[in-house]
Amino acid sequence: MTEDTTRTAIVTGAARGIGAAVATRLAKDGMAVAILDLDEGACQAAAQQITDAGGRALGVGCDVSDEASVAAAVERVAAELGAPTVLVNNAGVLRDNLLFKMSVDDWDTVMAVHLRGSFLMTRAVQKYMTEATYGRIVNLSSTSAQGNRGQVNYSAAKAGLQGFTKTLAIELGKFGVTANAIAPGFIVTDMTAATAKRVGVDFEDMQKFAAKEIPVQRVGRPEDIAAAASFFCSEDAGFVSGQVLYVAGGPKD
Repeated sequence: MTEDTTRTAIVTGAARGIGAAVATRLAKDGMAVAILDLDEGACQAAAQQITDAGGRALGVGCDVSDEASVAAAVERVAAELGAPTVLVNNAGVLRDNLLFKMSVDDWDTVMAVHLRGSFLMTRAVQKYMTEATYGRIVNLSSTSAQGNRGQVNYSAAKAGLQGFTKTLAIELGKFGVTANAIAPGFIVTDMTAATAKRVGVDFEDMQKFAAKEIPVQRVGRPEDIAAAASFFCSEDAGFVSGQVLYVAGGPKD
C-alpha cells in the first residue's frame, strides 16, 4: 500500500493497556493511527512512541461519551492524518458492585462509555467508510458478556456491544464495511490490577489462580488482543463480519 492510500485507524482508550497495544500493532501493520483517550497528554506520549518507532500517529484527547467531543476528535483526525476507515472501539471503564449496592451513576457511567461511546464513535466515522466503500470496525466486548458476579453493568454493556456489532455488519456490509467484536478473557492490564486491589487480592496471586483455570495455562497479554484486532482490521478480513471472537485461552460459548 502506498503512502497515498495508507489507511487511517482510530483506537479509543488507547493511551495504555489493550488500546495502546492495538494502536502499536496497527501502526506496525502500516496504518496511520489516531490514539484517543481522556488524557490528551497520555495520548500524545503513546503517539510519540509510535512516531519514534517510525510510524505515523496522533494523540487526541476525547470523551467518547460526549457527542461534541467525538465530532471534534474525528474531524481533527481526518484533517491531520486522513479519512479514518478503521475504528477500534476499546474505551472502557469499570464500576463493579453487586446489584443491590450499585448506584444509578455506576450503571450510567459504564453504559455511557461502552455503549454510547461506541455508538457515537461509529456514527461519526462511518461516513468516511461509506464514502470510501471500505471500512473495518472492531468493538471490544468481554467474556463478562456471559455474566460475571459484581459486573451487572459491565456484563450488560459488553453483551450489548455484541448485538451492536452484528447489526452494524448487516447495515454497513453493502458499503464494504465489516464489523466484528473481540471478547477478551483475563488480560494483564492496569484495569485488572485495579480490580485485584479493589477486592484485596495480590495481583500476582490473581494471575496464578486465573492461569490454572485457563486451558492454555497462562493469562492473556494486551498483545494477544492486538493480534486479533490486526486480522479483523486487515484487507484480508473482508469476508469476515458480524463475528465475536473470544480470545480467552480456551473455548467460550
